[in-house]
Amino acid sequence: MTPAFGSAPAGSGIASRPGGGNPDQPVRPHRKRRWGRTARWIGWLWVLPALIMYAFFVLRPLALTVQYSLYRWNGIGPARWVGFENYLTVFTDRDLLKIISNAFVLIVFFSFIPVALGLLVASLVRRITTGPGGTLVRTVLFLPQVIPLVAAGIAWSWVLSSSGLVNQALRAVGLDALTRSWLGEFNTALPAVGVIGTWVMLGLCTILLVTGMSKIDPSLYEAARMDGAGPIREFFAVTLPSLRQEIGVCLTVTIIAALASFDIVYISTSGGPGIQTTVPGLEIYRLAFSQRQVGLASALGVVLMLLVVLCVLPIQRLTRGEKA
Repeated sequence: MTPAFGSAPAGSGIASRPGGGNPDQPVRPHRKRRWGRTARWIGWLWVLPALIMYAFFVLRPLALTVQYSLYRWNGIGPARWVGFENYLTVFTDRDLLKIISNAFVLIVFFSFIPVALGLLVASLVRRITTGPGGTLVRTVLFLPQVIPLVAAGIAWSWVLSSSGLVNQALRAVGLDALTRSWLGEFNTALPAVGVIGTWVMLGLCTILLVTGMSKIDPSLYEAARMDGAGPIREFFAVTLPSLRQEIGVCLTVTIIAALASFDIVYISTSGGPGIQTTVPGLEIYRLAFSQRQVGLASALGVVLMLLVVLCVLPIQRLTRGEKA
């Protein structure tokens, strides 16, 4: 059959213009490929300013931190190469190991407890999310995230002081023997700081989990009730599996907050008594700016970064996947 006017012969590698254009100006495949490459370059040009900012303010300081960790330097004079000596100090010094362990203790208060309580509170809030009552509850729960951590630390320092609200309440009910300086005693200082972290993180976890619960198909709950499931079985069979990704986000954010904590600890206890509440972020600050041990501070910072990655990556892997 004779080809229609304006079409290219089969196998010629030349595509005709749509709609039968000028046969003398065909659209060649290599031009399409060239335009695709040009479009990709244009896309990279749009992203380039952000990449430059990220490289200058994130990647460059990170590389310098790794470089400084291999030297003994006071921040002013000449630096002396010591290799991995600073890292050896981090992993052998008892005080530094204690400081790192404090951060892992805070994970319990900053992460596990807020997520567990958040699931419970979110299950209760979900039933009253409609109407002004639900909006008020969500607003009150989210307030700790709006309040600056410095202000929260100051307020909780007053509440947990020897003459603070907690001790006044204990005295009012006749429990004078339990009153103490909660942030000033070795046995209670770190848990008291953890309670502040729980208060700060609970609202964030609850709001994230309430949002996730609102996306669960109501038919799943109806099917569970038809099978005779009660509220507890509904929670473990429907709600909990459906919130896998939201729980992963909560754990990731709160674990990073625990390991990188600084504001609350610095304001409420300044790391005391002794080093009982000192965390890596606070110790890095002291080593670099007070003791002028920039190399050791950089090594501790690198170790802290690796600890964050090692804690977060398994959570991301376990919570990855499609929602139920």
